[in-house]
Amino acid sequence: MEVIERVILNKTDSKDMWKKCLSLIKESVPALTYNTWFLPIKPLFFSENELKIEVPNSFFIEWIEEHYNTIINNVVKQILGDDGKLLYVVGDEKEANREAFNLIEKRSEKIFQNSVVIPEIVENEEDEFESYLIPRYKFDNFIKGEGNQLARAAAIAIGENAGETSFNPFFIYGGVGLGKTHLIQAIGNKIKEKSKSKKVIYVSSEQFTVEFIDAIQSGNAQEFSNFYKNMDALIIDDIQFLIGKEKTQDYFFHIFNTLHQAGKQIILSSDKPPKELKGLNERLISRFQMGLTADIQAPDFETRMAILKNKAISYGILIPNDILEYMAYNITSNVRELEGSLIKLLASSSLNSQEIDMALARKAVNEIATGRQVNISIDYITQIVCKYFSVDENKVREKNRKKEVVLARQVAMFLSKKLTKSSLKTIGLHFGGRDHSTVIHAYNSIEQLLTDDNSTKDIVDTLRNKIELGVS
Repeated sequence: MEVIERVILNKTDSKDMWKKCLSLIKESVPALTYNTWFLPIKPLFFSENELKIEVPNSFFIEWIEEHYNTIINNVVKQILGDDGKLLYVVGDEKEANREAFNLIEKRSEKIFQNSVVIPEIVENEEDEFESYLIPRYKFDNFIKGEGNQLARAAAIAIGENAGETSFNPFFIYGGVGLGKTHLIQAIGNKIKEKSKSKKVIYVSSEQFTVEFIDAIQSGNAQEFSNFYKNMDALIIDDIQFLIGKEKTQDYFFHIFNTLHQAGKQIILSSDKPPKELKGLNERLISRFQMGLTADIQAPDFETRMAILKNKAISYGILIPNDILEYMAYNITSNVRELEGSLIKLLASSSLNSQEIDMALARKAVNEIATGRQVNISIDYITQIVCKYFSVDENKVREKNRKKEVVLARQVAMFLSKKLTKSSLKTIGLHFGGRDHSTVIHAYNSIEQLLTDDNSTKDIVDTLRNKIELGVS
């Protein structure tokens, strides 16, 4: 009974033993070598001091014994003992032995079904393969808008049927911070979600180049090429940075061809369409145009609002609609900056124990949008001016003739005309429905005071700086 029980456990033991071996191997070889030559190996059977492992083909055995024999021998001694042995089985040979394993297991199940708990054997255990995909990049949290409809639709189709659509390669381009990285990583995550055994890797073109240079220096260029040719989906971000790197382009060209001919999915991003990538090899540009090229444009107002609302919900924060509108209205060209302004707003609120209000939002937007003109509203101007003069905002909209109220109203009208593109009629409407002639009178009155009274000039200059800098 004890002997048969050990036979049942041997397949599980082999996995434990091989995991221990892998942990030591990982410390002794570069990550690229580890992923290429050791992760594809599967443990099959362990008995006494012998560990039987499966390799994809005979070439694996030759390569490992030629290049990593010393490392393997040291690891085997540490894990299996001085008399330990590692036995290689090529894929087809493993199948020939499987019947014997099954017969033993079936006999064992009959004998021990009432007395022994048989451990679960999990076949095809997922490799510890580093894909460099960020889990949070999903299609679910990528906001659809007019500027990304085609790119998003194609990405979803590819994620569902990688390598089986006409969108191969898939080349996506657009400006900085518009969501290219999110979208191409969402494809990778979807592919992995549908099939965990798929080898999907995401790299920037810079990382690809650095790895290639390291491989050249260590004499492992062929190993580098083999690693990437073994992918089911290759995702390269910012492909434009391969410009000027002729040798890297050459290797990438051959990797591209191998993957494409094998029906593997290739996904690329860039800041420009293929035809505008001057300095990139023409044969690469030609191949980039074989599949689908799609652009991502700056999001419209509605999309920016949706992005902010979605992000706020994900943080579990309720933010007033007027504040979100202000942020969406002022940060127009970059999703990354849009999200950054929201994070700054939340951080400022949390760190300073302040309520989220318009003043805090303006400060966050101004910090993100440095060097660009932030949209200034009449309401904001009124708020800053009234706060400075200690006057209730409602007073300047009423028929109130008190000196301090009149001065605050006229300064607010003056600055509204100076700092906004609003018409005289619009400005008048913001101040209790006054006529445009009242706005002209207020403007002329303050302009005259600026000439005659230095103190008024100082006040107006101070207020203007506060408004333009977003300081309440």
